[in-house]
Amino acid sequence: MKITEIQVKNFRILQDLKLDLEETLSIIIGKNNCGKTSLLSVLNKFIGDKSSSNNFTYDDFNIELKKELYSCIKDINNEWGKREGITLLIYIEYVESDNLSNISDLMLDLNPDNTKVVLKFEYIIDDDNFNKMRQTFKEYKDKHVALSADELGCFENFIKVHHKKFFKISRKAVQFDYVAQDINSDEFIDLDKKKVDISKIINFKYIGAHRSITNIENDGTLSNLSSKYYEKTEVNDSQNKAIDKFENALIETDSKLSLVYDDLFKDVVEKVKKFGGMKKDETVIKVVSSLQRRELLKGNTTVVYDDNSHYLPESYNGLGYLNLISMIFEIETLLSEFRKDNKKEMKPADVNLLFIEEPEAHTHPQMQYIFIKNIKDILREGSDGSDGNKNFELQTIITTHSSHIVSECEFDDIKYFKRNSFNSIESKNLKLLEIEYGKEKEMGKTHFKFLKQYLTLNRAEIFFADKVILIEGDTERILIPAMMKKIDEVYSNNDDSLPLLSQNISIIEVGNYSQIFDKFIAFIGIKSLIITDIDACKLIDDKDDNGEVKKNKDGTDKQKGQAVPVKDSTYTSNGALKHYYKKKIENYLRNGLVKEIDYLKNLDNKDKILVKENGEWTMSPDGYLMIVYQVEEVNEDGESYNARSFEDAFFHINRKLIINNKDGFKSLKNISYFDKIEPSTGNHIYESYMLAENCIQSKPSFAMDVLLNSVSNDKSNYSNWEIPKYIKDGLLWLKKN
Repeated sequence: MKITEIQVKNFRILQDLKLDLEETLSIIIGKNNCGKTSLLSVLNKFIGDKSSSNNFTYDDFNIELKKELYSCIKDINNEWGKREGITLLIYIEYVESDNLSNISDLMLDLNPDNTKVVLKFEYIIDDDNFNKMRQTFKEYKDKHVALSADELGCFENFIKVHHKKFFKISRKAVQFDYVAQDINSDEFIDLDKKKVDISKIINFKYIGAHRSITNIENDGTLSNLSSKYYEKTEVNDSQNKAIDKFENALIETDSKLSLVYDDLFKDVVEKVKKFGGMKKDETVIKVVSSLQRRELLKGNTTVVYDDNSHYLPESYNGLGYLNLISMIFEIETLLSEFRKDNKKEMKPADVNLLFIEEPEAHTHPQMQYIFIKNIKDILREGSDGSDGNKNFELQTIITTHSSHIVSECEFDDIKYFKRNSFNSIESKNLKLLEIEYGKEKEMGKTHFKFLKQYLTLNRAEIFFADKVILIEGDTERILIPAMMKKIDEVYSNNDDSLPLLSQNISIIEVGNYSQIFDKFIAFIGIKSLIITDIDACKLIDDKDDNGEVKKNKDGTDKQKGQAVPVKDSTYTSNGALKHYYKKKIENYLRNGLVKEIDYLKNLDNKDKILVKENGEWTMSPDGYLMIVYQVEEVNEDGESYNARSFEDAFFHINRKLIINNKDGFKSLKNISYFDKIEPSTGNHIYESYMLAENCIQSKPSFAMDVLLNSVSNDKSNYSNWEIPKYIKDGLLWLKKN
């Protein structure tokens, strides 16, 4: 029996969230403030440890729900009717081999193919209570409206205090219509009236992000957890030899009890070792007795670190290690609670859901890798009935901001929370990307495989970014951050947007394969800038070693592409530009215009902003993707020129930087080319295209030389060189909100 789907409506920013759960582990990722904590909160308030009483507040109401509530209150002719309040829907799917005794009465469809039971939890108001609330508010308003700025403010003050008098928690099982593949809320069973014990159906536990972990001396966080772990495993566990030893050794000394604790906590300590990734004799924890009187274990164990012959207090280690060990203790304790180890006569619930919020707190990347690599084994071992324990169905949700955790996850387990508006969150399954890429047949499968490996192994941080820059190579990778800083310095007063370096922007090196990221960019929908090269080419005769032109099968002359300056070119060899502007270029050529390159040269900045609609990239000023490449630019000598590559563009506007710092650019060869002048014309003999082709020894080293030879003034740290126009235009667009 498994939870297949969770739906949340009208709770905080979760206006209408649909979340598919995997069979064992679901990893929820996304930017800050995208509803991950809200999901935990609504689950806890409906089915967790806060569900025994009404813990909802007015701040839990979604903004649209608040607006609708006030609108109906104002209109005396308007009833609340069937409008929804805060709602949680849990879809449970069972198989024939499951024990159905707890849910048999909740099956509202006799169709044998229908194997779903849907539990509906609501915080709602009916018409009677709504009318009472309207009348009560009228009386309240007459007394208090003068104290509020307006009637809305008065209503909000009223509802914050009095909503619990009118809103009630409802628990139902509703029919799942197998034909319509949707719920039918008109057919339901009231779980409270039927006195259905929900805890037998669903058991929800969680480990929150705000864990009581400090390394303050004498805090004893782990020691307290060791006592809690003992409490959950000790009661009615007469078969546990470690417990028997403990009971027999109560009158013994602390040193003897510590030996017993080695046995008692062996399993959890071994799991800590597995997560810790430590060498022999390195930071092994032990649980030692601090029993002063003949009392039970509670309050009288201390976790220390076993450093060869010395025991060190738990506070001597870092917060990351404390957090990791704390989580393992908590997980083991919760697994025991799921199994109901201390209630031998009781069976585990049909469905058990564990929610772990941000396990990466205080931990360094390596520890995060180790955690996620081992967590599945820990959960499986705790629930599969091994070691004589009760087996039970366990599903786990982990929310994280850690790119390191994501990089070790199964791609299919990942759920991406995307904020569509201030008030709405969408959950997207990354495995659906495979379907999108599959539409390209074999090439699509190859692209998806590459994307999956690249993102999880190298660039998982993109999932947590607000914006992203896709660049081609090493030069841009080194210089783009400096260019972002220069933009921030020079254009700080131009608009109200945050400086680029203060924004959550991820820079990803993709070579000339940004087209492979097409569907991914559309999928996550974040503002994206592709910085690429125009890669101008023209066709020339393809000749053999003897200088003879090769022939095609039909006897015509064979041709091949050759890189040339933009002014001499006819087309681009850049796959990204051909991909994103494919239809536009085809239409351009179909209309009798000859040069593909001219289409790209004639595009304005507004034409380079795209949005994907109906599977096609189209131009839109409100688009979330901009593609920039070299454009015609005038340098300080008044020369107008369209470069082909980044280096070409940089040399065109920054030739004097090189000339004035020849000794500082060890990455360049033929450096004399930069200031050679044609006597008859006074022009440079070598245009920047030739400099880019003949003077670069190492692109990364050249980028480093640019930074090393930069000069600061009161306006910029990089005052003696300019940013190529196409990059400047792209960064200024990206900077805006």
